[in-house]
Amino acid sequence: MNDSKPIEFVVTENDAKLRLDQFLAKRLPGYSRSRLQQLIRSGFIRLNEQTTRPRQIVRGGDTISLTEPPVEKIDVQPEPIPLEIIFEDHDIIVINKPAGLTVHPGAGQRQHTLVNALFGHCTTLSGIGGKERPGIVHRLDKETSGCLVVAKNDMAHRELSKQFATRTVEKIYLALVAGKLRKAAGVIEEKIGRHPVYRQRMRVTSLRGRTAKTEYRVIRSSDKASLIECRLHTGRTHQIRVHLHHLGHAVLGDKVYAARFAKNLPRQMLHAWKLGFRHPRIGEWKNFEAPLPADFQQAVRAVGM
Repeated sequence: MNDSKPIEFVVTENDAKLRLDQFLAKRLPGYSRSRLQQLIRSGFIRLNEQTTRPRQIVRGGDTISLTEPPVEKIDVQPEPIPLEIIFEDHDIIVINKPAGLTVHPGAGQRQHTLVNALFGHCTTLSGIGGKERPGIVHRLDKETSGCLVVAKNDMAHRELSKQFATRTVEKIYLALVAGKLRKAAGVIEEKIGRHPVYRQRMRVTSLRGRTAKTEYRVIRSSDKASLIECRLHTGRTHQIRVHLHHLGHAVLGDKVYAARFAKNLPRQMLHAWKLGFRHPRIGEWKNFEAPLPADFQQAVRAVGM
């Protein structure tokens, strides 16, 4: 352990019976599940002042503490990948991420990611995400374009993570979907969980699913498709794609959930359009917007809008 002040939680009755790693993933969206499991096994996360296991079930009144481990040497190589920077200061960078760019290195990809590009641009990023995910507070799918905020130091990372955890961040996406919706606006509140067979997919399920809420509004439609605005009230994996597929209007270009609507499109037509949050240092509310990329605009024209 090091001398940094621990992050502490008390489990409420509403969160009782969750696995420890599930509870922490819910409270700390800036950490991946695998990162949390690693910290638990290494003793940096303690339950009632004792070391434990990721699958340990928590109870109401339990205390959990996380002490940051010593900063690991980052082994990500800088790369001169161009970045479209919407905003940057000493604490954060807001990027308009292009479609096709993976956010961080993983087992199957060590190079050509946003993290490689960030290290080619600046010298410091927060260490909370671990050596492979420095600065990464939240993620976008590889094929999703648009606004993404990165933390340049640990203070910014913690403060932004709290906002994501308490759902005070404003996240608005644009999606081009199949068909014409019957309602001009609505709310989808369906739990989302891992698919039991296809482990890379999520699905709407009441069994062990996590609460998910997507608010949508139709901007314009044609006979073939609709352009809709989606406001996320939660941040589940593939949430918009899963909810819209469940509604019967799959995102065009989505090869995972609706392959028949993916023909002649380079990627899934999902764009993180607007992002709003309080600046982690000064507390001022900030709004950012990423314009629609050319491939998305072309797809909109192709379906008659």
